[in-house]
Amino acid sequence: MDSDFSPVDHRSDYDFGFAFNDSNFSDRVLKIEIVADLPDAKSVGDGCSSITEWSRNRKRRREDINKDIAVEVVGQNKDEQVLNFNIPDTENNVACENQDVEAVVIAEGSPTDSQLDFNRRGDAAGPSSDSSWSMDCSTVLRVKSIYISSAILAAKSLFFHKLFLNGIKESEQRDVTVQIHASDEVDLTLFSSSCICSRGTEEEALLDLLHFMYCNTLSATQATALLDVLLVADKFKVASCMRYCSRLLRNIPMTCESALLFLDIPSNILMAEAVQPLTDAAKHFLAVKYKEISKFQEEVLKLPLAGIEAVLSSDDLQAASEDTLYDLVLKWARTHYPNLEERKEVIAKRLVRLIRFPSMTCRKLKKVLNCNEFHPELASKVVLEALFFKAETSHRQRAIAADEPNAANHRFVERVYKYRPVKVVELELPHQQCVVYLDLKREECAQLFPSGRVYSQAFHLGGQGFFLSAHCNMDQQGTYHCFGLFLGMQEKGSVSFGVDYEFAARSKPTEEYVSKYKGNYTFTVGKAVGYRNLFGVHWQAFIEDDSNNFINGILHLRAELTIRQ
Repeated sequence: MDSDFSPVDHRSDYDFGFAFNDSNFSDRVLKIEIVADLPDAKSVGDGCSSITEWSRNRKRRREDINKDIAVEVVGQNKDEQVLNFNIPDTENNVACENQDVEAVVIAEGSPTDSQLDFNRRGDAAGPSSDSSWSMDCSTVLRVKSIYISSAILAAKSLFFHKLFLNGIKESEQRDVTVQIHASDEVDLTLFSSSCICSRGTEEEALLDLLHFMYCNTLSATQATALLDVLLVADKFKVASCMRYCSRLLRNIPMTCESALLFLDIPSNILMAEAVQPLTDAAKHFLAVKYKEISKFQEEVLKLPLAGIEAVLSSDDLQAASEDTLYDLVLKWARTHYPNLEERKEVIAKRLVRLIRFPSMTCRKLKKVLNCNEFHPELASKVVLEALFFKAETSHRQRAIAADEPNAANHRFVERVYKYRPVKVVELELPHQQCVVYLDLKREECAQLFPSGRVYSQAFHLGGQGFFLSAHCNMDQQGTYHCFGLFLGMQEKGSVSFGVDYEFAARSKPTEEYVSKYKGNYTFTVGKAVGYRNLFGVHWQAFIEDDSNNFINGILHLRAELTIRQ
């Protein structure tokens, strides 16, 4: 015997390409019928200039034909099965969420008499109305017949496995017919940036899938064509092809449009784990692209829901503060959902988990309580949770942020803020006073060298805004670098008043706050005061691994401000 055909190990990736569409190695015939559309049907690719527009048109067409049944088997004669199968579009591969692709067999006779009891059989739900069981009366434009091997298809596809091996007489029928509507043929304009145009059809996707089940390779190379194959593979439950398509799509250079299209893959596809790496890659691409979100605010405001979710889910997002991100979310929601009730629902169900309320200022949290775009119960819940978190000690806050149940949405994890969050205690008697706590990670401090600075969020005293700023600067004589801490007043109004201030820091071995510098200053708009060398050592001694200034990698700073009478 030729060694090419000798028995080998039981792998699932044999190359049976020699048997594809060959009557000598086939026991069945699959007929693909292209049927005419309704008079008003239009190619969804007409006028498309981008993947995003193509996806929107696919969704629109899917809504127009949503009443069609996903799978229908009608007994034409004792030797033939007909499956009225609307191949899924790449935007939403399942017309109805509860319509699994199963072999549904109808014996000859009236539709009512011939329906099977799906619950008794344990199969997925079948058609929900008698009208859906009638034959498709559309005109058949052409028929494509393929010789198929039931053994090969059953080995690769759970759909065909159940169809051919379900134990009833129809499983032995030789002919199976699949109907595809002509409107499923689309002119696709692929990534607008590269101006690559191609013509893709659902018929081609189905043929490519069948060929894959024999050869483990695809002819499709363009993103939209691969998406068609992927979603057809999901419909026929060919997990190996879905993983293969996902891998090929990840290897194609990603653009913003393609990433959004990948995120638009229906979340209810049968084998979601096969495409999870693809959607993860799309989310990562968008998160990196819009990392410095302040530079791309107008673009971000135009993103669809899946896009804004991907961006705001990132821990590495660089923003002025969580307050600004909260404002951005509201602005986005108002733009995309002008109806207040719809906006409330989207905020409550999809967007609120993306806002990290514990990192917001107390002043902004008060505005959340009064925001009519939040359900009152939801607003109270998120604000109380944020305030309780703020009241915790620093080490307890870090423990909560690392807690496994909170890992999914990272709501207690700080992002990379331009203005670092602070904890503020305000006192009115006997003097107007506030105590401000600022924690900086060792890595953040290290990045300040040789001339960087980091600012705190604003805090208020006597109705005026203040902030802290940490610097890497030269000492007074300009001989070496050192760590400095400064107190500034925001440029608002024309108020000037005197403030007593004291800087302190925790240090080993006592880990208690130790006063480092005291002073008083009459502040005017835009002025700052502080100490160039807070710890009295050069930069290397301050930042080294065994430095007494860092406790578990955190530098703990405190500033006390009192208004002089």
